Amino acid sequence: MKKIITTILALLFASAAYSIEKPTFSAGLSLAGGVFEVDGASEKNADATKKANEDDAEALYGIGSIFLEAKFNDKFVLGVDYVPHSLDTETSENVQSQMGTNKTNTVQIDFEDYTTVYAAIFLNENFYAKAGYAQVEAITNENLGTGGAYGNETFDGYTLGLGYNKDLDNGIFLRLEGNYTEFDGVTSKNTADTTKSITVDGITGYGAKISVGRNF
Repeated sequence: MKKIITTILALLFASAAYSIEKPTFSAGLSLAGGVFEVDGASEKNADATKKANEDDAEALYGIGSIFLEAKFNDKFVLGVDYVPHSLDTETSENVQSQMGTNKTNTVQIDFEDYTTVYAAIFLNENFYAKAGYAQVEAITNENLGTGGAYGNETFDGYTLGLGYNKDLDNGIFLRLEGNYTEFDGVTSKNTADTTKSITVDGITGYGAKISVGRNF
């Protein structure tokens, strides 16, 4: 899937680069909501003889963002979307058995600097399709009964979207978009015991976004 996204972005960048018309620029604000699903979060030893129960988590989210875009030939769009605030998860808990004793681990994560670079193509006057590369920093806040701690990690992923754009007076426009986002899994080593690691298999998001912007 990543190769497909990369190809789409490359083609749109190439098309924009060869555009004979000067681009128009726009900026705006977005409000998005939906659900994120975390797949298979677990802690284990290097020899995999001891492993905490895998936890799948699901949480609703609401985030605001700002975006900047360049539009070529009234058809191709290149843009960047940035979330200027953190997205905080609830505290998750699991129990791991060590030498016959149960140890409780709790973790809470703050997602910061959520940035998406994207390209879009207008299918007609109003409807468009979008593909992009997304990155977010995960700040871990944990209390591990098994000892140690884990560092912060960066999640990389991609996003796909379909939307409707309505142009109003004075360069103002409104958009409604549905999107799908998927982040790769990561594995982080315990800072106090490198034989231990925690793995998140991946994060998947489904949501909708409403935006208001202005062309310049």
